[in-house]
Amino acid sequence: MATLHPHSLQTCSGTRRNTICRRTCLRAMAGRMTLYDVPVSNNGARNRYIIRKKGLESEIDIVSPQTIGGLKSPQYLALNPQGKMPLLILEDGTPLPESEVISQYLLDKFASRGESLVAATPEARAKAALATRIHDVYIVPIQGAMYRAMDSAEARAKNIEQIAYQLDVLEGIVEGPYVAGSQVTAADAALFPTFVFLNFILPTYFGWKDVFVGRPKLAAWWSSMEADPVAAKIMEEIRGGLNGWAASNRWRDQGIVDHVANTAYKWAY
Repeated sequence: MATLHPHSLQTCSGTRRNTICRRTCLRAMAGRMTLYDVPVSNNGARNRYIIRKKGLESEIDIVSPQTIGGLKSPQYLALNPQGKMPLLILEDGTPLPESEVISQYLLDKFASRGESLVAATPEARAKAALATRIHDVYIVPIQGAMYRAMDSAEARAKNIEQIAYQLDVLEGIVEGPYVAGSQVTAADAALFPTFVFLNFILPTYFGWKDVFVGRPKLAAWWSSMEADPVAAKIMEEIRGGLNGWAASNRWRDQGIVDHVANTAYKWAY
């Protein structure tokens, strides 16, 4: 049995001692990790991919942040002050936020389990790290332009243009058949879920013919990933969430349909 981390004792003390928080602490005491995430999350999906690829499902529970009140609840904010997901709670109760940090922890902690997901050479590892960095720094911060309310059509259009630009950057990095060459790595885990978003949203709501037009290396990479059963499961989960958004008229209610109707701006690339 794992020793309960002092942070967990603090989190579960005083006014925060309730059924939900006790459940979180008991998981830590039982020596199990918990990943707070939801199926539609592209950032958390990279962690879910690694968990499944390494066969860690029996050791890591995956639960919604709603089980402890949601991202902005006192219980969740005590674990991650940023109020974002994913969030991994280690066996000793230590909270570990940020998807790429979680990915690297899992690769290190379970290096001998399942597939390595680490490229074999320094050069290939650098390529994988670069692709992940481009994705995390230049695409993820603006991906909300595809599905969230924004103040102006102009701001949205600029972000969509920048997404197209970064796809071209990635086209120049991807080696094939996977990001860093012949071996699946954590870079593929990072990029693929976001491409599920891109491939669903941009043709449907922004008039793109195909995300992969003019990007043959990314197209070949996408085909390789689609053939991966673990990636296929990730795609199913994310698309289920996106279909739910569509059914609830998210793109109309967030003002996106009206923005895209403004022909003063370019939307399709």
